[in-house]
Amino acid sequence: MNTSIDNLVPLVASSFKLKLFTKAQLQKLIKNHLTNSEIIHKGDGNTIDFKPVVKIFTPDANCTWLLSELAPNLLAFGLCDLGMGHPELGYVSLHEIQTLRGNYGLPVERDRWFVADKILSQYAKEARREGRITA
Repeated sequence: MNTSIDNLVPLVASSFKLKLFTKAQLQKLIKNHLTNSEIIHKGDGNTIDFKPVVKIFTPDANCTWLLSELAPNLLAFGLCDLGMGHPELGYVSLHEIQTLRGNYGLPVERDRWFVADKILSQYAKEARREGRITA
């Protein structure tokens, strides 16, 4: 599996403009995706509920994402909060995120100090209760 990740990281990184992830984060996001894809393919049961690898946000549009997986087609899985009071688990296109701008035209940024301390479903439960991601 490491060879696949090593081959995918530069390919995925070159596919989007923003430098949202470190190389280590990108490797982890892809590895998590490959792991869950293998579980789904084998039909072995439930997928793994990973800790989020990265938190990204719009500094001027009240949107936040906690991402745990990234497919080579740049669809990321995670907790998505578009600032409307209803955070949900799902997929988001990094192509769309890289073009997103808030009221002042600022691009999406990575929270460089974010360290996940629980699995994604626990963040989702809290976010639904609070009406927003509070991580």
